[in-house]
Amino acid sequence: MKFLVLFFASFDEKLYLCILTIMMLPMTQQRIYFNSRDKLIRLDIKKIVYFEGDGNYTYIVTANRQKICITMNLTHTEEALATQLGDNAKQFMRIGKRFIVNMNYIYQIDIQKQTLMLSDCEHFLFQLPISKEALKTVKELVIKAKI
Repeated sequence: MKFLVLFFASFDEKLYLCILTIMMLPMTQQRIYFNSRDKLIRLDIKKIVYFEGDGNYTYIVTANRQKICITMNLTHTEEALATQLGDNAKQFMRIGKRFIVNMNYIYQIDIQKQTLMLSDCEHFLFQLPISKEALKTVKELVIKAKI
């Protein structure tokens, strides 16, 4: 139907319809790429809940509970986030030696139980074991930044 309207519309009407169509499109999603010899992984950063380091490997845990293994240690993963995402990398926080979390999913910080809960309050809830010292720092940062 839009094409029929565009055929009979004036140039100004066509331009207006094109602008409206573009404005209605969702914003392009920021993605991060992990490339290895055998595979390319492309992820929307809004869907990444956390990264978990395990030696020379990092597991990426997504909002749909998928766990993806990449052959990169956590330090190199942190560098890739900074390099590829620029300012958007600030939504990720390194916590200790083992985790990088998406701060948008921080749901609960329990210093006594030494757990950090990540959730979207609808589809998933992940509980991560974190040291008391690291959790105190995270709590202070969250309160300061009002994330």
